[in-house]
Amino acid sequence: MKILPDFSAAVKRGLQNILMAIVLLALLFLGMRLWPHPPLSQGVPLSSVYYDRQGVLMRITLANDDRYRLWTPLEQISPLAVRGILLHEDRWFYYNPGFNPVSLVRGFWRSYVAGGKMQGGSTITMQLARMHWHLNTRTPSGKLMQIVRAVQLELSYSKRDILEAYLNYAPYGRNIESIGAASLIYFAKAPQDLTLPEALTLSVLPQSPSYRIDPKTGVLGSALTQARNRLFQRWQEIYATDSSQQALFQLPFALRQPEQMPYIAPHFIEQLRQQNQQLVQRNTRIDTTLDAGLQRLIEKQVSAFIARNQSRGIHNASVLLVDSRDMGVRVLVGSADYYNPEIQGQVNGTNAKRSPGSTLKPFIYALGMEQGVLHPMTILKDVPSSFGAYAPENFDRRFLGPVTATDALNFSRNIPAVYVASQLRQPTFYQFLRLSGVANMASENHYGLSLVLGGGEITSQELAKLYALLANRGVLRPLRMQKSDVSPQPVRLLSEEASFITLDMLRQHRRPGDTLAQRSSSLPVYWKTGTSWGFRDAWSVGVFGPYVLVVWEGNFDGKGNNVFVGADAAAPLFFNIIDSVMASYPALQEPKYLRPKQLKRVDICLASGNLPTPWCQQKGKTWFIPGKSPIKVDTVYRPVVLDNQSGEVACPPYNETQTHTEVFEFWPSDLANVFAQAGLPKRAPPVNRCKDNGVAVNGNPPRITSPLKNTTYTLRQSQQGRDKIAFNAVTDADSKTVYWFVDDIYLGSSASKTAIDWHPINNGQYRIRAVDERGRADSRMITIELVN
Repeated sequence: MKILPDFSAAVKRGLQNILMAIVLLALLFLGMRLWPHPPLSQGVPLSSVYYDRQGVLMRITLANDDRYRLWTPLEQISPLAVRGILLHEDRWFYYNPGFNPVSLVRGFWRSYVAGGKMQGGSTITMQLARMHWHLNTRTPSGKLMQIVRAVQLELSYSKRDILEAYLNYAPYGRNIESIGAASLIYFAKAPQDLTLPEALTLSVLPQSPSYRIDPKTGVLGSALTQARNRLFQRWQEIYATDSSQQALFQLPFALRQPEQMPYIAPHFIEQLRQQNQQLVQRNTRIDTTLDAGLQRLIEKQVSAFIARNQSRGIHNASVLLVDSRDMGVRVLVGSADYYNPEIQGQVNGTNAKRSPGSTLKPFIYALGMEQGVLHPMTILKDVPSSFGAYAPENFDRRFLGPVTATDALNFSRNIPAVYVASQLRQPTFYQFLRLSGVANMASENHYGLSLVLGGGEITSQELAKLYALLANRGVLRPLRMQKSDVSPQPVRLLSEEASFITLDMLRQHRRPGDTLAQRSSSLPVYWKTGTSWGFRDAWSVGVFGPYVLVVWEGNFDGKGNNVFVGADAAAPLFFNIIDSVMASYPALQEPKYLRPKQLKRVDICLASGNLPTPWCQQKGKTWFIPGKSPIKVDTVYRPVVLDNQSGEVACPPYNETQTHTEVFEFWPSDLANVFAQAGLPKRAPPVNRCKDNGVAVNGNPPRITSPLKNTTYTLRQSQQGRDKIAFNAVTDADSKTVYWFVDDIYLGSSASKTAIDWHPINNGQYRIRAVDERGRADSRMITIELVN
């Protein structure tokens, strides 16, 4: 009678133990699920996909393990593809614990007992475990480990996470893994946009991806076609389909192969990858500022130009196009042919340091206007000159005499540019370039005034920023290569007025006559050319519409060629590009910029660029910045009262019946000399011998041009002799002789058009004076440092 209660108690204890075990097991499972686990995407090498500014695919790169792989969230994958995968791979995915016992027994029987073809019976979770942990599942022990790992996945992650990871791990033929990479490469679309035939094709690929696609043509093999069609028949048993879907499966089908993928702007993308290695590892989609249409258009122009000019020794070029409105790089052609090793085609020429020639001169004149040295019509002297020990020459070894600042810039005259640069202070030209971000510059003393003529080095990208600074009215902003780039606070380096005037000066630069198109442009072009020493680099740089265009021609190995002249070599390609862009984009317009409010137009005397007098023969207008632009009265045209009988200068008081007034041109001696050498001698004004209280009347004093004011000269001493300094001065038309003094000690005299040499013997400060025969004088202080 006591047996039944004992049995009942035992059963009760057993049930309690089972219930406790179930509760503990449930708590264990819950703990494993709630315990933080790294995402299944962690550590998976991913490709990067680059798109242009309008979403055009430019390139997909290989991941670090040489696979094409993208991670796509499950929500961004077409439901057609998800259903197809589940139908083909694992219909019981949402119900099994990570393995399917029936499938495993069936696979074991066929593989090891019946002696048939190896069959695994793996679920989606088991396949993910194999790929995630790189398991060898061809042996029974390996298969057992796969099951254990699959259960681990099921305990640690949700079904959603497992399915998403599988779709992003699965192989799809060749070296393509993940449905995102397969969809993009094979069908040129995102996985959320797959059609039913495309979705079912990708559904059957992971089982045997290696032999079901022709790697050369991309045409589906018979095995792949049959597998897809069998899956479609099963699909129709579950999901409703119409005749249009059935017809799609009868059409020829081919998959685009990786070799056929776009490879646009390789230099641009390589630079992005180098600059953003960390960013590339985190993000698979890179939206850039490039315009693929413009890129192809300009690449064609470069290729055609190189083909036409190879006989002249022009084999390479680089082009950069930047939109000044957002500073986005729209086109980057690093070389004429990326795949040509003979020209080092894989070098990015837009990021290479090269001598800029005269392309930096506009900024010298802009600084000059900013600092009150000149205005656009200021007359500058293109005459033989020395600036201390530096005596520059013009490219054509000729001198034009008096030229306006505008003509000096557009004719690329060296002497006026060096003179303007020598007058700059705070900032100097060197300091301005440093402020603008030109990198890797040596010290200012290293360059001296040679920096004006291309003595330094700059990249096309740095040059583009400088010209964009003019387009943006003096505001410096960095280049952008990605849409996500956040520009720092812009920096103003020039005033609106100086930037506006500089562009207006460049607009007057006439385009060359040997470009392909000769039609007049509907948009103004503000441009400049440059040629480096030794004919190693030919440049043409400018602004048109919203764009800054930089064209470089040369050889990456630095080999010179006499045809590498900016105006003759680079300018034709520059304008061919502009004409082709404007023809392809006829609605292109210049950004709307208002004229600076402070800017004025004033009358000037054209001969001197100064304010006109009643005797000025020709008048014109110029831009004028109040408070900055130099304001002087013209002294070239002067009235002279002559005696009617002798023709000599009459002395006051004047007798109106015996005198008359004539206007003469009073040119400084250096300009008068240039006129004479050009065969255009000016009529010499008569000598004024009149005295007014012992002082000669009228005329300008000498102006010392060498040595420079407040300058330190470091000279070398040797046994053979000492370095010398040339003294030179510009004199008025009525002056013939200049007398030179060093600290009031007479050094000697020189004709007004020649120099005199001084050999200092001691260190120290010296006061240099130049006095002409009429007693007019100029002086300045210099410092001498003698070294052995």
